[in-house]
Amino acid sequence: MSARMPAPCPCGLPAAYDDCCGALHAGRGAAVTAEQLMRSRYSAFAVRDAGYLLRSWHSSTRPRELAFDRDVRWTGLEILGSTGGSAFHTEGTVEFRAHYRSGGAAGEQHEDSRFVREDGNWVYVGEAARPGR
Repeated sequence: MSARMPAPCPCGLPAAYDDCCGALHAGRGAAVTAEQLMRSRYSAFAVRDAGYLLRSWHSSTRPRELAFDRDVRWTGLEILGSTGGSAFHTEGTVEFRAHYRSGGAAGEQHEDSRFVREDGNWVYVGEAARPGR
């Protein structure tokens, strides 16, 4: 009899999904930092958890519904940098590069995301404004 290995977390941290982002998705914890929320949202895209994505979206920018592209498979996340967003901040940004495959071709999404606290919890607002844009 072979023991089944727990699924690794899509966010890239060396932890099992159920002990990492899966705990946040299931409501067994809340993100302590903006980066942790960013990682959990990436994982929610990877496992297609629309409910978590909508719950972790700021009320002023949250879409009514969310549909996933069935051809997109998320394959990796790189955190490139962050500002603020600690347990002691009320806002922050996280720059990331998310890798995916669609129709057999590799692609990536690069964004500097803005996060704030709403009702005490970190939430995603949208893409941060870049100087010169």
